[in-house]
Amino acid sequence: MRLMLSFAALFLSIILLQFSLGGVGPLDALSGLVLNFTTTQIGLLGSAHFLGFFIGCWWSPRLMGSIGHSRAFAAFTALGTIGILGHVLTDNPYAWASLRIAQGICVAGCYTVIEAWLQAKVTNETRGRAMGAYRVTDMSASLAAQLIISVLEPAYYASYTLLAIICCAALLPLTLTRLKQPETPSAPRLNPALAWSRSPLAVAGVLVAALSSASFRMVGPIYGTGVGLATSQIAIFLAAFVAGGALSQYPMGWLADRYDRRWVLIWLSVAAIVSCVFTATVSGLPTFGIMFTAAIFGFTTFPIYSVAAAHAHDFADSSERVELSAALMFWYATGAIAAPWVASYLIETFGPGALFAMIAVGHALLVVFGVIRMRTGRSSDQKTPYVYAPRTSFQIGRLLSRSRNR
Repeated sequence: MRLMLSFAALFLSIILLQFSLGGVGPLDALSGLVLNFTTTQIGLLGSAHFLGFFIGCWWSPRLMGSIGHSRAFAAFTALGTIGILGHVLTDNPYAWASLRIAQGICVAGCYTVIEAWLQAKVTNETRGRAMGAYRVTDMSASLAAQLIISVLEPAYYASYTLLAIICCAALLPLTLTRLKQPETPSAPRLNPALAWSRSPLAVAGVLVAALSSASFRMVGPIYGTGVGLATSQIAIFLAAFVAGGALSQYPMGWLADRYDRRWVLIWLSVAAIVSCVFTATVSGLPTFGIMFTAAIFGFTTFPIYSVAAAHAHDFADSSERVELSAALMFWYATGAIAAPWVASYLIETFGPGALFAMIAVGHALLVVFGVIRMRTGRSSDQKTPYVYAPRTSFQIGRLLSRSRNR
């Protein structure tokens, strides 16, 4: 209990960051529709966010090493607040895209600081409890962030001002904590080729996970509007996706630890294809049916990143864990940058169902590649424990590395 109380400031900052920056994505999509942005321009906003996220993952460890944890967190939070408030000054979609880059940098930077702080304070005895509390906090806040747009009016200055205030409030817990600022860890070396050399299938799985999650989170509100959902219902629609993903972690982890992880990836993708095809082709579903399909979609796609990461770590030794986690995050960010823009272009050209058609094609390619790797690739004699791996920063590998070595 004392340990959890000592981390309360860090966890409260995570909650407030999720409430603010996690709500901007869907709010931007809905605001773009009100302001008559094209669907492709709305998708560009999502791609810009992940471009900023990638920049932040790369830059934040170096900034943290120069000025320390607290000052780096304050700088990133200020950048995110500027990115939110800037929305009320213009309705130009390309200006909004540049502001979303700032918000992406903020997300990656703040999570890098928090995860580095946690890594410095936990011990082998407390790591499990600390990581469990961290995952529950992050996932719960992410779920709540999707619901917050139900009370925010799109394209309205008060909505963005409120989110900016909450983002500013995230400064207070961490900067006022009495916890001693830890020593700055060295930045993990970024070697994308390491992930491919350890498991090409894991890289493919991470790319498809990015295709699924990034496009749905950023462009999903356009789909929801296209099938007739109200703003409050779109919030529940997105929350159902996150809830389905949260519920899948334990059963998918159980399967991934007991069976060949390549088969788990393949069958998850098969289930995702069925979900996508059903959603894209069946019309006239009641509201409950639309929410249920979103939950099933989250259930089948959310754990793919963690299963793929676990499969890659099966072929790595303990000295490579942090570097491999950073490499997998690189591939995820690369896929996430492109996915929202491509999805929005397809929706604009072919209609709302094209979102799920695109995702289904990505999973079909993963199934084919997985079967090929089953025939030509090697299997690992030893398995690392399945760990839910948040896609938050390159530093997450430091927190998870010892868990995988057990």
